[in-house]
Amino acid sequence: KIDEIKPLLPKKMELVSLEDLGCFTEIPETENTLEANALIKASFVKKHYGLDCFADDSGLEVDALGGAPGVYSARYAGEKKSAEKNICKLLSAMKNKERREARFRTVIVLLIQNKKFFFEGIVNGKILSQSRGNRGFGYDPIFQPEGYTKSFGEFPVTLKNKISHRAKAIKKMLDYLYENQ
Repeated sequence: KIDEIKPLLPKKMELVSLEDLGCFTEIPETENTLEANALIKASFVKKHYGLDCFADDSGLEVDALGGAPGVYSARYAGEKKSAEKNICKLLSAMKNKERREARFRTVIVLLIQNKKFFFEGIVNGKILSQSRGNRGFGYDPIFQPEGYTKSFGEFPVTLKNKISHRAKAIKKMLDYLYENQ
């Protein structure tokens, strides 16, 4: 995520990761919404490091699966995060489905000056019947965004960063910061 976010930020803005802070704690995502899980992560940083910050949570929502894997996207195939197993499980669940519409959704929470703000980014598309490409991460090789013929896994980072769900949410957050700070 850091590699996707860093190019979206202005040069004068320093992005500090959990690792940069010396935090190697796996912050549990125990809630059932992207908003609540993003808030857990940002609140953890605020509480333990005293820093204003932002955090995100993202999920792939597939219409034919009732919105699954959704908030459970990272652990869809089990507690040990495995993009390969997640993709296999999703492709298996989609095997006989004609409707393949899906969306990637990111929610960012910004904790600043003891206030919280939420920003959402969505990119619509469809689930492919097999993996294509090896760029990006997670479900990128099986997600084809609307209006394109390639999967996110085939996109160069520069193109993905222009249209992705995370890019849209980051842009909304930056617009807010420019207008209000």
